[in-house]
Amino acid sequence: MMIKLKTLLLVNSNFHKFTQMIFKRFIWLSLVITGIQTVHSQYTDVINSNRPGESFGAFSVGKTIIQTEGGLSYINEKHDETNTEIKGMFVDLDIRYGLLLEELEFIADLQYRTDSYTNDIESANRNGVKTAILGAKYLAYDPFKNYKDEPSLKSWKYNHRFRWRQFLPAVAVFAGVNMNFSNNPYIPEDMDIVTYKGMIILQNHFNGGWVFVTNLMADHIASDYITFGGILTATKSFNSQWSGFAEVQGYKSDYYDDFIVRGGAAYLLNRNLQLDISIGKNFHNTRDVIYGGIGASWRFTLNYKDIILDEDAPKKSDDQIR
Repeated sequence: MMIKLKTLLLVNSNFHKFTQMIFKRFIWLSLVITGIQTVHSQYTDVINSNRPGESFGAFSVGKTIIQTEGGLSYINEKHDETNTEIKGMFVDLDIRYGLLLEELEFIADLQYRTDSYTNDIESANRNGVKTAILGAKYLAYDPFKNYKDEPSLKSWKYNHRFRWRQFLPAVAVFAGVNMNFSNNPYIPEDMDIVTYKGMIILQNHFNGGWVFVTNLMADHIASDYITFGGILTATKSFNSQWSGFAEVQGYKSDYYDDFIVRGGAAYLLNRNLQLDISIGKNFHNTRDVIYGGIGASWRFTLNYKDIILDEDAPKKSDDQIR
């Protein structure tokens, strides 16, 4: 009996030590996460939208921010091999929500399409949810985090000097799930109901209002139709309200491949609302596609609380990162 009691006490003691260790590590992890949140905020004074291009920016919308980005587009396709012409409309909608961390956002990427096609054999109408992706994006590296470059009141040359830091991109990663509905007329009939999408996102900011975004992606992972591709987007701010963009995209799979060029402009109506217009054209030997559309981006900020920046965090100069 005494042996059993001692054994029980020993087990309880070890269990208590184990729970204490777990609790301490939990507290430590919570402090680390809190420290991350108080160092750097993703929230910007004006809305930061991925529209009107197709690439994802590296930065999130900010914790508790809800942002919607949508548009209506017209599309015209001609396929020489099958003598098919397709005309229709599609609606894009992205819902972005910042949750848990300033660097983290969750994204719902949806596209509904309706069109008609004709060829030598038949004519038909189609409609359905072409794309439905649920995923999350996390900013893994920000070259301007914990960095403060104070302007000089005496030196114009110092304020306009060449900065090495602008060549270091912000780096984010995206992981998502494609939900392919069984009645989707825009994908192969034997496509898996669930496939996966992964992406690496790079973003550079240069003097003069230039921003370059690069997306490297793999789509429909874990299926026979895995697709690899990339997008390069260049955006230029002309003033506090107008900006323009140019973009190239390429992707390739056993099922489909293409190369597309896009361009357009965005107008900032107020700090939380942006309007845009764009046009795109592909370059392919047997397929001709052209489309254009309009859209808007809006964010809800009432739940947002300002992040306290840690001014005592160590700062690095450009010379220290060369």
